[in-house]
Amino acid sequence: MTEVTELVELSADAAGLSRQDRLAQLRRQIASIPSRGDTSFSGPSVSVAGVSATGVSGTGAAVSESVADRDRPVLDRAHKAGVLPVPEGIAALLPQGGLVRGTVVSVEGAASLLLGLVASVTASGGHVAVIGQPRLGLLAAYEMGAQLERLALIPAPGPDPVEIAAVLLDGMDLVILGLAGASVSPSRARAVVARARSKGSTLVVTEGHWDGAEVRLDARVHGYGGFGQGRELGRGRLSSLSLAVRARGRSFQPRTTRLDICSAAGRVEWVPSQPVETVSEQMVSEQTVSSQVVSL
Repeated sequence: MTEVTELVELSADAAGLSRQDRLAQLRRQIASIPSRGDTSFSGPSVSVAGVSATGVSGTGAAVSESVADRDRPVLDRAHKAGVLPVPEGIAALLPQGGLVRGTVVSVEGAASLLLGLVASVTASGGHVAVIGQPRLGLLAAYEMGAQLERLALIPAPGPDPVEIAAVLLDGMDLVILGLAGASVSPSRARAVVARARSKGSTLVVTEGHWDGAEVRLDARVHGYGGFGQGRELGRGRLSSLSLAVRARGRSFQPRTTRLDICSAAGRVEWVPSQPVETVSEQMVSEQTVSSQVVSL
């Protein structure tokens, strides 16, 4: 089968359409996507910030291919086992070593974690849709090994992004939904979870409240590397980013770890810098809701 490689951009084209027309347009896009697991590719390339996803010349192509080739055996095994792959270090936090298909995962904090999920899933041959995240750094995702021809973007989904996500669960392995500070009612959340389970897709929600998420991941920037020490403090170039990541879930105790995202041998890697630790619920600090959210 031939894989559809067009980057889905609905914000401009669907600006003047009604909700029904937008949903119909999405369903036509979904119908053109091949079944999961078909990773053959033939079609136009996608360019982001001057970087082409196919036919890239120079070191960029070698970086993307080397990352994909290096990680593919591990990623494919997780992919086939009903678990979507995640970056190295994050896998140690999760009981199944990845994101279980048919579940909802809540992600908060540093956007690097979302980029890592996009890179891991697309590099393994999966398809990803990102909704309501117009500032997502696609160049950074590409440098982490993301295959942009397997990525669909809906930066401006309109007044009902949850409905758009429910439609995209039909044909995507992973759907990332930005809620823009909104809260989804429990009854509607249950309906979307049931759809994700029936389709074997994973939904990641961020920037909002979703009751009943199977796993909750929180990533916070812990520090930066490359700025020197002593008299040289504050000088130099950013070479790494340190993240403190916490995972909580229904079936396991909260776990924490620290990771360094750094450039090594021309590619961006996730390097665990601290062993995974299990903490008690009492030690887990809950985020304070500082603003009232609206219901979708």
